[in-house]
Amino acid sequence: MVKFGTFLQRELKLLARQKSDWLNPVLFFIIVLTLFPLGVGPEPNMLRTIAPGIVWIAALLSVLLAAERLFKDDYRNGVVEQLVATRHALLSFVLAKIISNWLSTGLPLVLLSPVVALLFNMELASFQAMAITLLLGTPVLSLLSVLGAAITVSADKGGILLALLILPLYIPLLIFASSAIEAASMGLEYIGQLAILLAIVLFSLALVPMAVSSALKINVS
Repeated sequence: MVKFGTFLQRELKLLARQKSDWLNPVLFFIIVLTLFPLGVGPEPNMLRTIAPGIVWIAALLSVLLAAERLFKDDYRNGVVEQLVATRHALLSFVLAKIISNWLSTGLPLVLLSPVVALLFNMELASFQAMAITLLLGTPVLSLLSVLGAAITVSADKGGILLALLILPLYIPLLIFASSAIEAASMGLEYIGQLAILLAIVLFSLALVPMAVSSALKINVS
């Protein structure tokens, strides 16, 4: 736990210094959501209809925007190689990366959900569903983006490869999160969708950190 705390403190300091790493995804999310109402018009029913898919596509792309650089600097500076060579707890390093990534990209999207509700003229039930799905789903977005970054860390231009690897894994999350918001907008129960989202979160938490550690070891060897 001491190593984990040290790694997490290091990641948070890096985020404080490199503000573009977390500002760019947040600004991208806001810009995308602002452009859609301007493009399709201010008709309230239309905005409420497209809101579930647009919100989650914007969230997915904004998290993916920051993924490529997650391990690049540590890989080029030899930090990852040293952790693997000296048999340090690589898992603690990976967990610190995942948590800092969610704090810098996922959490701001959750906090921005009231603004999204105003932009798309969402009712209270839809807003609550959106906030809950973002709270459950953004950790999965961060986990999978970290996995993609670890797999493509040794590639010179891994952005396209990362997107091709990770985007298909986002599809179940996108389907059930959008479905929950849509069901809420129609006054239907969406507890089933939330249960599936929770299962996806737990499954990802159990497997992805170990997969990221293995991917980093393979890239270093």
